This record gives sequence, C-alpha cells and structure tokens, in this order.
Amino acid sequence: MAPHHLPFYLAPGSGTDTLMVIMGVFLIGTVLWVGTLYWKLHSLPERMAHKSQKLQFEFVAVLGLISLFTHMHIFWIAGLLIALIDIPDFGTPLRSIADSVEKIADATPEDAAMSTDSGSAPSTAETPPSTDKPGPAKEKEHSHV
Repeated sequence: MAPHHLPFYLAPGSGTDTLMVIMGVFLIGTVLWVGTLYWKLHSLPERMAHKSQKLQFEFVAVLGLISLFTHMHIFWIAGLLIALIDIPDFGTPLRSIADSVEKIADATPEDAAMSTDSGSAPSTAETPPSTDKPGPAKEKEHSHV
C-alpha cells in the first residue's frame, strides 16, 4: 500500500529501520567518546602533577577521587589549583644543612677526646706534638670576636 518512492530513512513495512540502526550506533559511539573526554578532563590535575614530578601529586590524586565520588566540583578545582602551583622544596636545603652540620661535628680534633678520657694529661708518646697549622675543622671556623 505504500508508494515506491519513499525516502531511505523511512522504514519499509516488512524490513528493518535503517535510520534507527544508524542512530543507535551513532549514540553508542557518542556516549563512549563523551565518557572518554570526561575521564581525560577529570584526570587533568593528576596528570599535570604527575608530569612535573611535584610533591603534591598524592594530594591532588586524593582530591580528584573525592570529587569523583562526591560530585562536588570544588575538590576538582582545588586539585587543579594545587597542581598548577609550584610548592617550594624545603626538604633539600634542610637536608643539606643537616649533612653539613654532621660533617662539622665529625671533623673535631681527637686530642680533645684523649685528654678527657681519664682526667690526666696525656703523655708525649701517645699524642703527636701540636703544630701551628690549623686542621681542616679549624680552617672552616670563623671567629666573630
């Protein structure tokens, strides 16, 4: 009963709906593409912090997970801002200072330790004669008197 000059997108009476199949495939493809785009956008702060090897990577990752599960976008924004900010590294200079102080403490002369062992003055056979040249620890000392 239908005329023979119907457009391609109209389903014939006994066949499959071609337009519906094409739109179904298009819809599934679009949903997968938008989902992938969402996941890439959601992991943007974490990828930024990981790429630059920043200290706050774990903190940014936790904020991303919190924003994912609570659907509160403020956590994602906070993670993005923390990933963008370069927090200064205080650990390296403090570690360097601690290493330097340890080296200075290890460089003390040993003759002071010998004289305090028994309270008596050391004999001349045990200790070498002192020289006027300062040792490596005394060369580094600065007098502010």
